Amino acid sequence: MTATELQVETFDKATASPQERLAAADLILACYAAAYPEDPPLVRDQVAATLGDHLPDEVVLPSLVRVGGQVIGWAKLEFSLTQNLHAAHANIMVHPDHRRAGVGRALAATMEQQARQQGRRIVTFMTSDRVPAAHAFADSLGGEAALPMRQSQLVVADVSAELLERWCTRPEADPYRLHVWTTLPEEYLARAADLMGVMNSAPRGELDVEDWTFTPEMIRGWEKMMAKEGELCLTLAAEDTATGTLAGYTQLFWHPQRASIAYQGATAVRPEYRGAGLGKWLKAAALRQLPAQCPGTRFIRTNNADVNAAMLAINVQMGFLPYAAVTEWQLKLD
Repeated sequence: MTATELQVETFDKATASPQERLAAADLILACYAAAYPEDPPLVRDQVAATLGDHLPDEVVLPSLVRVGGQVIGWAKLEFSLTQNLHAAHANIMVHPDHRRAGVGRALAATMEQQARQQGRRIVTFMTSDRVPAAHAFADSLGGEAALPMRQSQLVVADVSAELLERWCTRPEADPYRLHVWTTLPEEYLARAADLMGVMNSAPRGELDVEDWTFTPEMIRGWEKMMAKEGELCLTLAAEDTATGTLAGYTQLFWHPQRASIAYQGATAVRPEYRGAGLGKWLKAAALRQLPAQCPGTRFIRTNNADVNAAMLAINVQMGFLPYAAVTEWQLKLD
C-alpha cells in the first residue's frame, strides 16, 4: 500500500466491535513489545476495553489505519474542555512492520487538522529513543524539542537497605505523619488535589502550557480509569500535624499482571516544606511498602526533566540509572 492509498479512519469506541477493539489493541501491544522487548507484555483485553477512555471534562479523538483486518497505525488527540484550551496532546503508533510507509505522517496530518478544528494552537507529544526513528519523525513534522527528559530505572534488589533506613529515620517530635493509601480517603481528597498542584512548579522547558488545576473529581475519575485498566496505585503523603496540610506526596503505579515493573509517578513537596528531607522520606518509604503491595517488583522506572537537578540527584542516590532518553515535543499551529 502506498502513502496515497492510506485511509485514516475514525475509531468510535461506542460502536467499535470487540474484534475491532482487539485489532487496535494488537497494534499497541506490537509497538510496545518492539520498544521494550524485555518487558512483560501489555494486557490485551484491558488495552482493548479502555481504548478512547477519558475524564468527563476531556475529549479523545482516536484514529486508525488498517490493511484488511489488521490495524497498522493508531493515533489519538486528547484535550481538556476546561483548562489549557489552546493545547492538545497527541499520540501516534505505527506497527514495526509498516513504518516508513507514510502511515505516521497520514495520522499526524489528521490530528493536526483535528486540533485546528478544535481551536488548538499547539500540540504536544512524546518520543523515546527506544523507538529510534521517532526523534527524526518529530523533527520532520516541525516539532520543537521543548522538554528533554531522562527515563531512569532502579533495580529494586540493588537498593541499599542502609540508605532506606537513613532516609526513613525522622527526628524525635517530628511534626509530620506519614499516610499510605491505595485509594485516597474522602476526608483528604480536597487536600490531596490541592497538593497535586505543586507539580506545576516542575520544569516545563519551552512548553507553552499553563498551570493545571487538580480537583477531587479528577482524582476519582483517574481512580475509575485505573481500576478499569487493572492498574493499582500506591500514594504516600506527609501531613503537617500542626495544620493538617499535606506537605508532600509520592506515587507508584503497577499492573498486577505485569508486576515486575512499577512506575514512579509524581513526587512533590510544597516549597515552604522543602529542606526537611520529606522527598527522600516519601520515596524511601514507598519503596519499603512496595513488596507488600506488589510482590515480585524487580524494576522501577521514572521520568525527570534533564534540568530537574534536585530530583535527579535524589534518584541517582537511590540507585536509578539512565534507561532511555525521552522528549516532550511541541508543534505550533499558528
